[in-house]
Amino acid sequence: MRTTLKIEDAVGRPLAHDITEISRSEFKGRAFKKGHIIRKEDICHLQRLGKRHVYVLDIQEGHLHEDDAALALADAFCGPGVVRQDAPREGKLKLIAARDGLLKVDVAALTRVNLLPDIMCASRHGNFLVTAGDTVAATRAIPLTVDAAVIHEAVAIAKRGNGLFHVKPVIKPSAGLIITGNEIYHRLVEDQFEPILREKLAFFQAKIIGSRFSPDEPQAIASEIKTLLDDGADLILTTGGMSVDPDDVTRAGVHMAGGRIDHYGAPILPGAMFMIAYVGTVPILGIPACGIYHETTILDLILPRVLAGETFSREDISGMGHGGLCLNCTECRFPICPFGK
Repeated sequence: MRTTLKIEDAVGRPLAHDITEISRSEFKGRAFKKGHIIRKEDICHLQRLGKRHVYVLDIQEGHLHEDDAALALADAFCGPGVVRQDAPREGKLKLIAARDGLLKVDVAALTRVNLLPDIMCASRHGNFLVTAGDTVAATRAIPLTVDAAVIHEAVAIAKRGNGLFHVKPVIKPSAGLIITGNEIYHRLVEDQFEPILREKLAFFQAKIIGSRFSPDEPQAIASEIKTLLDDGADLILTTGGMSVDPDDVTRAGVHMAGGRIDHYGAPILPGAMFMIAYVGTVPILGIPACGIYHETTILDLILPRVLAGETFSREDISGMGHGGLCLNCTECRFPICPFGK
């Protein structure tokens, strides 16, 4: 794989290693990169560095240089909204978010790729927001040369799913809020939910088209839902009315407004009594009282995915139990924490 040659005989061959240059008080760094194709004009430079012989690569037929392998992998792994770095370094390339949005990772395909010999790919957790320019993954060839058949198989795995990594755009919603509860509607208790929800929605540059207060009456809740829909809401958040008390009637109000409830209850704390419902294509998210007392809840896991146009199967929700326990840290650092991962 590596052959030692006189520098004069190495012209046209790729270097098997970096060559460092040290110039007192001026420069210390890489003079020649591993993989550099040696040219006639490089001979004098190499001689000044004290080199008389160099290691060059002997790439066997049916094998790829690590940089060529990394380029092929990275190009195949990038789905919509993801791009690669321009050039590999020592067989490694970073994959970069090309836009703001929700990172999606094909975990099963990523696992199949990493089962192949001599290559690897590591990524961030999927289903979290990223910003354009963020590194979302990195891939590399591990040895200096890799069997081309391995690269072809990895590329085929990735292309079956149009890439391993996507960044889905997230809409800026026209949102409506419905704050339920007799005690709030009759001004017996000051509402604490509205400012919390406004702050969370401001992160997504949402337009709040209406904030309504409703007593614990299904007909009243249904009426407020219809009003917000008529006003152009493409997202509705409701608060309260999500537990098992007789006056917790939000779900009944959704039904009366012509909606369907896809999910009530989730294996996530805080947020076990969360509701995901729809009137037509407009999502209605029901937030239990934990949203007042906890800085981070199930809403922070579900809302970005809803705004990316995703719906949830029962298996999706059930799978969120793994990692679905918030540790209620004294200083919340979400999403730089285990919650939701």
